Amino acid sequence: MWSCSWFNGTGLVEELPACQDLQLGLSLLSLLGLVVGVPVGLCYNALLVLANLHSKASMTMPDVYFVNMAVAGLVLSALAPVHLLGPPSSRWALWSAGGEVHVALQIPFNVSSLVAMYSTALLSLDHYIERALPRTYMASVYNTRHVCGFVWGGALLTSFSSLLFYICSHVSTRALECAKMQNAEAADATLVFIGYVVPALAALYALVLLSRVRREDTPLDRDTGRLEPSAHRLLVATVCTQFGLWTPHYLILLGHTVIISRGKPVDAHYLGLLHFVKDFSKLLAFSSSFVTPLLYRYMNQSFPSKLRRLMKKLPCGDRHCSPDHMGVQQVLA
Repeated sequence: MWSCSWFNGTGLVEELPACQDLQLGLSLLSLLGLVVGVPVGLCYNALLVLANLHSKASMTMPDVYFVNMAVAGLVLSALAPVHLLGPPSSRWALWSAGGEVHVALQIPFNVSSLVAMYSTALLSLDHYIERALPRTYMASVYNTRHVCGFVWGGALLTSFSSLLFYICSHVSTRALECAKMQNAEAADATLVFIGYVVPALAALYALVLLSRVRREDTPLDRDTGRLEPSAHRLLVATVCTQFGLWTPHYLILLGHTVIISRGKPVDAHYLGLLHFVKDFSKLLAFSSSFVTPLLYRYMNQSFPSKLRRLMKKLPCGDRHCSPDHMGVQQVLA
């Protein structure tokens, strides 16, 4: 699936057996993502959304953010096959990097990445508020739902503004409205700053504040309405996973923007290598769509009970499914 065509400029393709090993490894990794990662992401993200929406009364503030990330994960899982079969370094490419399909797919991909990053950062900040200022309900479920609505709206606005740069960089120069906006690097720089730098600083700031909160239990911490002890472990695991898988994508995007903006001719070998690494970093970014719901499934103590209640409501013909149905046990396992 992947090729080493970016080595052509050096003439060392036949002298580097590691190139074939790398090609085989990436091909197997891509196939594994298509065959296993995409179905797992679609299944677990859908279960996460449905189980929490079915048990709205028992939802907590982290649940709202994870539902938000699950919706973004569903979009990423649906886009993954098209992207994994379409990069220029792939032999099975279905589209080119400068085609209309590539430009059209930027909107849902960028929106999902922005929602995932900001949901993670806001989850960290609200978790600190819940720990430092208990019973103030500043990080309540009601407020969190409205915040998530603003996150989606802001992500759409940011993505559409970046889309203008992408479109104007591909259309003819005869369009006067696009004459001064034919710069795709400006769109990438905007996404790097708004989509990564801002939420990364917010999440880092929240983790620093959380580390300063006293770890001793207080009467307020023993309140049944407070967050579960496992919520902190789930928060740290989610932040590390999301930013760990998305950081290579944004760093490569930043490096590509800096190289192109210099205005100097770039060697075809290094430019091909940059595109190759960019496609690999996007593969890591897509893997977040199934890793995050798996973390939620195995680290959230209330999710199995929510899933059982959801399964009990599923009809089996003219009657409801039995709670001890073998399929339910397999999903919960």
